[in-house]
Amino acid sequence: MRVLTWVRCVARVAAWAATLLALAALTVGLVVPRLAGGSAYTVLTGSMRPGLPPGTLVVVQPAETGALRTGDVVTYQLRSDEPAVVTHRIVAVGVDGAGELRFTTRGDANDVADPVAVRPEQVRGRLWYAVPHLGHVGRLLNGEQRRLAGLVLAGLLLSYAASAYARAVREHRAASSRRTPVAPGRHRASVEHPRERADA
Repeated sequence: MRVLTWVRCVARVAAWAATLLALAALTVGLVVPRLAGGSAYTVLTGSMRPGLPPGTLVVVQPAETGALRTGDVVTYQLRSDEPAVVTHRIVAVGVDGAGELRFTTRGDANDVADPVAVRPEQVRGRLWYAVPHLGHVGRLLNGEQRRLAGLVLAGLLLSYAASAYARAVREHRAASSRRTPVAPGRHRASVEHPRERADA
């Protein structure tokens, strides 16, 4: 019985840990970027190894281009107003012949800088945080599917957590009742004692 109870306890802890990890992944991958006004992208190539290998989910926040500095990791459009983006590190900040601000970027794993300088309007944001492997999940879903999946998963996880908590409460109460036996004849004795004294 004790072994079975211990196994159930371990299984319950493991289930709670898995639930918390899933909630954490859901939070950092979907909820936090939306609440903070950021955007999430998936690294597809190895140009930013070893820090950002393929499959990494990167979350960027909007940044004033005038505040960007050498060493910042940014996500930018390859061409303005087109969806394709790249996440690379700024290796130089300067101006072109017309005096316009330009950023020179390079992947950490690359030997040479990117051939075309990045204009301020191409920058989507500066790296806020990154989560390894989580981007693989995001690649399987489009934007609307990710939103719906987030809502459904959040509901399922909350439902599971609520049911697990309710089950734990029931088991605790059942165990407490088994550990507290009621003495037989307790209520009868409390009535009989006065009668015995009266007859005497």
